Amino acid sequence: MKYLKEIFKGDVRQFGMLFALLALIVFFQWQTGGYVLTSTNLMNLLNGNSYILVLAIGMVLVIIAGHIDLSVGSVAAVVGIAVALMMRDWNVPWWLAIVLGLLLGAVIGAWQGFWVAYVGIPAFIVTLAGMMLFRGMNQWIGESNTIPVPAAFQKIGAGYLPEVGPDTGYNNLTLLLGVITCAVLVWMTFRRRATQARLGAEVAPLWADLVRLGLILAVLVYLTLQFASGRRGTSFPISGLILVALVIVYSFVSQRTITGRHVYAVGGNKHAAELSGVKTKRVNFLVMMNMSILAALAGMIFVARSTASGPFDGVGWELDAIAAVFIGGAAVSGGVGTVTGSMIGGLVMAVLNNGLQLMGIGADATQMIKGLVLLIAVAFDVYNKSQGKPSILGLITRNFGSRKPPATAAAESQ
Repeated sequence: MKYLKEIFKGDVRQFGMLFALLALIVFFQWQTGGYVLTSTNLMNLLNGNSYILVLAIGMVLVIIAGHIDLSVGSVAAVVGIAVALMMRDWNVPWWLAIVLGLLLGAVIGAWQGFWVAYVGIPAFIVTLAGMMLFRGMNQWIGESNTIPVPAAFQKIGAGYLPEVGPDTGYNNLTLLLGVITCAVLVWMTFRRRATQARLGAEVAPLWADLVRLGLILAVLVYLTLQFASGRRGTSFPISGLILVALVIVYSFVSQRTITGRHVYAVGGNKHAAELSGVKTKRVNFLVMMNMSILAALAGMIFVARSTASGPFDGVGWELDAIAAVFIGGAAVSGGVGTVTGSMIGGLVMAVLNNGLQLMGIGADATQMIKGLVLLIAVAFDVYNKSQGKPSILGLITRNFGSRKPPATAAAESQ
């Protein structure tokens, strides 16, 4: 146990959700005869859940700020139908339609952010109204019809990295992506150690960092080979590439910028944040607008994968996104959570869905199991906090280099 604590920088129990995810993968791999970790299933798993994971990135910031957004599914649906109609009826190029879809999401987010931030109506009420408003607008604009989208647009939701270079039996771009990722992780590990030593901070034993890095690299190499070795024409999904880029950007913004620290400060203690000079109204406005922009992107990814936009797109998406964030360790009261944690929570839900489907479990039982997982995950985190232990996400945040609580950092940045 002492060595495990050195490797994981804390009590191993704090990584409960990560271990639960690994346990689920192992269990379903055994129950399905090894099908879960095949190239085809991994691609389907990422393609089929990327839009929920995109929503979870925005939702975690909303929840950290102390709000909730119930309208994301309806926003995604109305943007999806609008973009499909632009391309079909107005002959708008697919790339311009994506830009216009994001702008539409920003306008919707600004509308909802105005009511939340500047009028003072609780986000729960504003987004509940938005859920009904934009769901009706989706059906009104599309006349409850299914609108197909062109093949070029479909690539953002169902496309893969192209084949380039010599025929090696693998997708070369996927291999290159894996090599670059591994190299960056090695560089970041030793850069962090050098920075800690220069600042006089406690540095973990070299062997612990090497073991942890080795485990991560082993997983990355395995996944790279799986994604690169699928049938010809498939590789790492474009939607997965979009998701990885968003995780990197939003992790940096939330943990390394003043704006991100202000979001934590507002969710942790709004009045203290105001006294520290944080512009709480602007923060609330931005998180609501950002959520709708990501909902617009998620809607377009889903429409691209489905090859058409329909009147029932987005139904229940908000519940999946919220569940992913809470399973990932965010606090109901706000002020706690990370993008990385929401991804872990989203993957737990995705693997559950996928594994139960492969086992032939019905949709009714699947929903009940997902509900129990959400309840147990939150109860586990609440228990840890009641015992004076850091939350799962608190420890993960610390491992990414945070030396001070976000709320404290926000106050000191003024």
